[in-house]
Amino acid sequence: MSHGHGHASGDDDVVVDPRWLAWLWPVLIGLGVVVVIAMAVLWPLGDDETVDDPLLLDADPVAADVVDDRLITCSSGVGDCRWIEFEMTDGPYEGESASIELPADSRVREGDAILLTVFETEAGRLVFDFYDFQRSTALWVLVALFAVAVIALGRWRGVGALAGLAVSLFVIVVFALPAILDGTDAVLIAVVAAAAIAYVALFLAHGFHPSTAIALLATLASLLITVVLAQLFVGFTNLTGLSDDNSLLLFGLGEGVDARGILLAGIVIGSLGVLDDVTVTQVSAVWQLKSVQRELPTRELAGRAMRIGRDHISSTVNTLFLAYAGTALPLLLLFTSAQQSVGSVLTRELVAVEIVRTLVGSIGLVASVPIATWLAALAVSSTAGPSPVEGDPTVGLDGDPADDRV
Repeated sequence: MSHGHGHASGDDDVVVDPRWLAWLWPVLIGLGVVVVIAMAVLWPLGDDETVDDPLLLDADPVAADVVDDRLITCSSGVGDCRWIEFEMTDGPYEGESASIELPADSRVREGDAILLTVFETEAGRLVFDFYDFQRSTALWVLVALFAVAVIALGRWRGVGALAGLAVSLFVIVVFALPAILDGTDAVLIAVVAAAAIAYVALFLAHGFHPSTAIALLATLASLLITVVLAQLFVGFTNLTGLSDDNSLLLFGLGEGVDARGILLAGIVIGSLGVLDDVTVTQVSAVWQLKSVQRELPTRELAGRAMRIGRDHISSTVNTLFLAYAGTALPLLLLFTSAQQSVGSVLTRELVAVEIVRTLVGSIGLVASVPIATWLAALAVSSTAGPSPVEGDPTVGLDGDPADDRV
């Protein structure tokens, strides 16, 4: 960052107007300091008290291995049931064996690794119930395959992207969720968490580079638009945030959280993942176009990049709709089987929540295209400063030359 001009990806270096660098980095550094201070102030204090509630007794299920299964007559004397014998492999009952009776169509079989809830009666008798299958091994294998695929294609940039993903998970799990449970305003927490994630994820994946800084600035501006729209339309549509069982359970347990605030927070954080993708793509498009046609004036450069953005947005919006339709398919089938009208289905909160979430996120997404495009086009306009210095490529976090970044 000590050079008088910036470089970006492409076959040739692209000049960044020094006047932009004079304010771009100070603004982002200032905003970053604000985000850090906000995280420090809002950091959850923690609460060592445990909630003694029967609804939470299954929070820590016990792992077990099924050693035998067979069909028997149900203990009620009516119909068939599946008798499952198992040996517990963790917890206070590790090594002990027990059995449970499950429906005959249960998929639990000998050799399966399962999870069980355990309840001790006043007489000291242990009562078990099937909770779920153990999936940790399969999920870790999938995570490993994902990491290998990302690193194989992205090399050091892939490593940076995975590091950014890890930091995102850390911010959400260690900061955002406990802070919301502490009763702090969920929307404020979501904005601070999203900004922190944007800073870390973009710079780790793409390096400390002017193009990354421009993409980050566009992401933050688009995120602000998304927050405002989410606040407006969640209010206009009178959404309560109590549309699913999980929200109702949190509300019923008296955790002191605002269900509507959690809904807004989910919209904000969910929008970030697509926003940074679009902003990075648009800035990269401007850089590539400028690198091959240096004489392009600002307006034409932005116009060509906008055409790329329109194609990207048109496909992304459809992707968002199909992603929701896929995840909500059982719900939509339920409404359809009940022969409810389309208007009735769409205005039910269960569906309206997702409509607001999708459309607000999409509007923020659409807004990010011109913001990122024009910021990048103005930064590399033909009136920018001196010519690139030969043999002076900017080196990123991965140690590669500038052509391995945004």
